[in-house]
Amino acid sequence: QVQLVESGGGLVQAGGSLRLSCTASGIIFSTYHMGWYRQAPGKQRELVAFRRTRGGSTYYADSVKGRFTISRDNAKNTVYLQMSSLKPEDTAVYYCNLQQETGAYDYWGQGTQVTVSS
Repeated sequence: QVQLVESGGGLVQAGGSLRLSCTASGIIFSTYHMGWYRQAPGKQRELVAFRRTRGGSTYYADSVKGRFTISRDNAKNTVYLQMSSLKPEDTAVYYCNLQQETGAYDYWGQGTQVTVSS
């Protein structure tokens, strides 16, 4: 059974930092691309950061470039999102997403709330 468990969300003041974690079980972690998405109230879910499994190339939304970093630890089956210089507009529920590199499988975490106060 595949499980993705997220942690690390919370309440932080503007300018602060948080690190989100997403630990997977039941899959061959190294064969999955990974991404972090977020959804703010009344808005569509948007891609925040993405990292390919081979080569490690990354993509960041313009709104988070230079502030967020996506990384992975294959030994721990975990993907991270380090968030710095947080802004109130970063407030959202954050979801991790793992896509099998052939496109055959796609899994989502349960979401973790990040709230940035001004």
